[in-house]
Amino acid sequence: MIKINIVNGELSSKEIDAYIANGREKYPNRTIDTMDVELDGDFVNIKYHFQNVPFQRIRRITGYLVGTVDRFNDAKKSEVHDRVKHNV
Repeated sequence: MIKINIVNGELSSKEIDAYIANGREKYPNRTIDTMDVELDGDFVNIKYHFQNVPFQRIRRITGYLVGTVDRFNDAKKSEVHDRVKHNV
């Protein structure tokens, strides 16, 4: 459910639905969490706030790009354990 914050007036549910549909069309790969709608005479300013996108850290370990080492065999896990970590 999208939280709608309306400033300086009121909107009909039809208008709100249209602004939500516009945001979903404009940002198809993001999930709208909150929408700030500011009414200014004949103008409407809309600011969309999106849900955080979870991401998985990928590292280069022993020549492989991996997120985790849980699928490594014992030899590769040993390489990871024995490698020298450098500080910047």
